[in-house]
Amino acid sequence: MIQQFETMQKASKDNVDAALKAFGATSKGVQAIAVEATDYAKKSFENGTATLEKLAGVKTLDKAVEIQADYVKTAFEGYVAQVSKMGELFTAIAKDAYKPFEGIVAKAVPAATK
Repeated sequence: MIQQFETMQKASKDNVDAALKAFGATSKGVQAIAVEATDYAKKSFENGTATLEKLAGVKTLDKAVEIQADYVKTAFEGYVAQVSKMGELFTAIAKDAYKPFEGIVAKAVPAATK
């Protein structure tokens, strides 16, 4: 009886430790995402402002269309790169948050099949 209690107590402690490690990994990942999103928003705003300044000094419609087309192309390429980078960050968060539970799951699966 005491041995079962000690086993449950150890398992409970292991679960809490794993949860705290997962929370730490998730918190670190979310901070990285926030920094990345802020940097992207800042760059995007700066690029938009620079484009508006260029458009304000334009004399011909052809030049205005060229500036706008360059901006759209650059903005789209930047967006695609950012989405890819954010996807990688979210994947890393999921992997890092799961790592502390790998050992617990590995122990639980053989026990459940017995």
